[in-house]
Amino acid sequence: MFSAILLASTVWQIYLIANIFMSWATHYIEKLKSGETVQFRPRGNSMKGKIESGQLVTVAPIATRTLKKGDIVLCKVNGTQYLHLIKAIQGDRYQIGNNIGRINGWTNINSIFGLCTQIAD
Repeated sequence: MFSAILLASTVWQIYLIANIFMSWATHYIEKLKSGETVQFRPRGNSMKGKIESGQLVTVAPIATRTLKKGDIVLCKVNGTQYLHLIKAIQGDRYQIGNNIGRINGWTNINSIFGLCTQIAD
């Protein structure tokens, strides 16, 4: 009986740790990496004016697309996942930021997983 409770407790702890380290976009990033286009409804106000909280966004894999300043991308910067803007490009580095003035930092093409192609209510 005690070992069953201990096992259940351990499984629950592993589940909690996995969810802490698995951020909101991990599932979508995996699909984009396998070539699938994804849709989801991001929450928050960091992209206000471009994407309102809860709007349906379509994000397509980067593939051979050329990225440019102003594109909205699903990416990772310093370990955090964002659906934010490309604010600047320097060679093979991309500066990522939101639409209300915050800069997240620089990343490279290997940490940009998808391009927002459509925003709908």
